[in-house]
Amino acid sequence: MRILQPLLVCAALAAALAAVNFKLYLKDGSEHLVREYQVEGDRLRFYSVERSGWEEVPLEMVDVARTESVRQRLATERETRAAEDKRELEAERVALTELHRVPLDDGVYWIDGDEMRPLKQGESKVKSNKRRSVLKVVIPMPVVSGKATVELAGPASAFVVNAAAPQFYIRLDKTERFGICRLRPKKDARVVEDLTIVPITKEVIESQKEVEVFRHQLAPTVYRIWPVKPLEPGEYAVVQFTQDKVNVQVWDFAYRNPNAPPPGAKPEKRPARPKT
Repeated sequence: MRILQPLLVCAALAAALAAVNFKLYLKDGSEHLVREYQVEGDRLRFYSVERSGWEEVPLEMVDVARTESVRQRLATERETRAAEDKRELEAERVALTELHRVPLDDGVYWIDGDEMRPLKQGESKVKSNKRRSVLKVVIPMPVVSGKATVELAGPASAFVVNAAAPQFYIRLDKTERFGICRLRPKKDARVVEDLTIVPITKEVIESQKEVEVFRHQLAPTVYRIWPVKPLEPGEYAVVQFTQDKVNVQVWDFAYRNPNAPPPGAKPEKRPARPKT
């Protein structure tokens, strides 16, 4: 290691020197790779990279304007690349730090300040006019012509967020489509999506009310997602879809406006105006 260290230092210095080399253009069309130059009266001295020494030529032979223009342009490009590289490294460092926050278990996690709160996965059910069945992973629903819905039991989620633009981490078990959907109330349930089963072909058409979201990928199957626009108070879910199969994994939540009165609260009565 003691022998290699000076060699590495020399290599680094050589690379640094090479990075600032530029071309000295002469008016006859020739050029020299130089490290620096100096104008002394009617002479121009330059350090030749090729011959590792100082040389000089008459100033009138050198195209100084072109030399300076190209040198400054290349210097600006180097500075821009260096700034971009620095930003990329910082972004990678931040992303890696962020990725370490996400638990290793597949699922969805709400970022509540410095706390990471896991959402409970809901049990989705397919409800049609003829039968009700538990929607299982990879196994498609019983094919029945007509209409059906994918639902969650209960009128409201037990998991409540108080931010209109909540951010979630989602770690998928495999690469699939995912997003945030607004759920539709239906008696004592919430509808995740509507299904239309086409007669004869038995093709199933799925329809959800998706919320437009931003997605930031941290790893092949790990993302941070958040809504583009603030959510309206209501019932929602982070949903993972299986392509071409009626199979959804649902992590439900509700957004309640913290400034709104609690559900069921009676509005405050205003005092009656005195009669005139």
